[in-house]
Parts: sequence; structure tokens; C-alpha cells
Amino acid sequence: MTSTLLVREHESGGVQELPPDEPRRSRPRGRFTPLLLLVPACLILIAIIGWPLVQLFVMSFQEFGRAQVFGMPAPFVGFENYQRVLGDPQFWAVLGRSILFCLANVVTAMTLGTLIALLMNRVNRFFKVLVSVGLLLAWAMPALTATIVWGWMFDTQYGVVNYLLEAVSGQDFTNHSWLIDPFSFFVVATIIVTWGAVPFVAFTIYAGLTQVPGEVLEASQLDGAGAWQRFRLIVFPYLRSIFVVVIILQVIWDLRVFTQIFALQGIGGIKEQTSTLGVYIYQTSIGGGDYGTGGAIAVIMVLLMVAISVFYVRRSLKEEEQ
Repeated sequence: MTSTLLVREHESGGVQELPPDEPRRSRPRGRFTPLLLLVPACLILIAIIGWPLVQLFVMSFQEFGRAQVFGMPAPFVGFENYQRVLGDPQFWAVLGRSILFCLANVVTAMTLGTLIALLMNRVNRFFKVLVSVGLLLAWAMPALTATIVWGWMFDTQYGVVNYLLEAVSGQDFTNHSWLIDPFSFFVVATIIVTWGAVPFVAFTIYAGLTQVPGEVLEASQLDGAGAWQRFRLIVFPYLRSIFVVVIILQVIWDLRVFTQIFALQGIGGIKEQTSTLGVYIYQTSIGGGDYGTGGAIAVIMVLLMVAISVFYVRRSLKEEEQ
């Protein structure tokens, strides 16, 4: 049976005869299907996140007060809001306070969460379930509820913390206020924020610990490696990417803490000395009626978050390439 010859056009306009057994090339089917499946999610993100961010960016270049909320036109003022923010010493004080508070929370949550994860990896099934239930209960508690409960515990007159400290130490803690002093205020805030962050860290690190080869740990233990050496030389290299992801997420979450600080200020804290970025934006825009300046502060905060997110994405891509 005579086979049909296939032809291919050249750039010169000629033709070339091909062997009859060469397969015909066809365009792969479904090449655009993954992109089409991403369209609904992208549209939702644009509607929920993208459009409000555009409005926030535009507002940061306008004189936007209470009159503009009720329909008055918003005059364009250029970079005046940003100049006002960057030239305000209070903004830099709030930014520095927020960064220090964030670092304290991240270090505390990562340390306690890692220790609890290591404990869960060593105890038997009963205690593992008990610890998991306790972590889930702490994680499921809303931030406002947790703040109110801890506020009661540190109450000036009826708080159980003052009662226990007085009973244990023998010193007088009657009517001792924990929220008036800025340092002790942030100690209480760190306890509350860490209380809600430790479960996520513990569960994530514990999930990674289950993937560490047991025979490698046993071999290192037979070679005389201690607990700290096994963690530093074996466990941590296996979980380095997990630690990076968790730390970056904790930094992002702790920089934008709002509920705990705002609720503690309502209980007894001094706003001028204890505000962080999230609360400061609220006080400037909603409380002070200057939405343009509040928008400028929010844009600066968004840029800071984007910088951290870009670092996280680049680090994740490098981990995948390795």
C-alpha cells in the first residue's frame, strides 16, 4: 500500500518531503484549562482585595475628612499626607514600638511553639491528644474574647494574677495596675498574642517533625549527640523551610495586630504610649476623622507587608529549586 507523503513549508517557500512514519504534530489540548480555572479566584481577589487597595491608594493622595464621607468632593493634595506622616515623630515612635512588639511576639511564639511540638513528638498518645485539645481550644478562642478573659485575670482589684503573686511572693500586689505602665501593658499584650499564636506554630512544627527520619536521629544518638545537637544539626536542617514560612507569617500577623491592643486600651491602657500601627491607623482615620492621613499610613504598612511577602515568595521559590 502506497503511503501518503507529508510536506513541510520552508521559509524560502519550498517544500520538503518527510518520511511517511513521522508523526503529525498536534497542539496540546487543555493547555489553557489551568488558567481558566484560576479566573474565578482572581476575580474574587480583585473585587475583595484589589479594588479596596486602589481606593486606599487614591485616598492617601486626597484631603479626605468627615465631609467627604458624606459626599463632598475630595481635593487632591499630592504627597502632602505622606510628608505629614513621615515628618511626625509620633509615627516613627509607633512604628518602632510595633516592630519591637512584633519581634517579642515572634520570638516568644516560635520558642514556645517549637518546645511544645518537640514535647508532642515524645509523649505517648494520651498526652498527645490532651495537648492537642488544649491547643485547639486556645486557637479557637476569638481574639477579643481572649483579651477580655486575660484582662479580667490582670484586673487591678479582682485579678487572679495579683492574688497569686501576693500569695507566692509575700509582697503587696493589692490594686497593682498592669496596664498603666507601657512596659507591663505590652507584657500582657504579648501573653495574649502568644496565647493565640502558639497553637499554629506547634501544629505546623509538629507536622514537620513527623517527616524527620527516625533512623537518622537514632544513629546520631548512638554516636553521642545530645538533644540540642540533634535538633541543631539534624532536625532544624530538615525543617528550615517550615521555620522560614512560619516566622514570616508570624511577622506579618504580629505587625498588624489590632484587636488585642485596642481592647486592652479600653480596659485601662494609655493610648498615646501603647498604640501600634493597626490601632494608630484607626485612631487617625476613624477616631480623628483624617482618612487621607490614615490612608497614607495604611499604604506605608501595606508596602512593608509586600516587602516581607516578596522575601517569603523568593525564599520559597529558592527552596523549591533546591
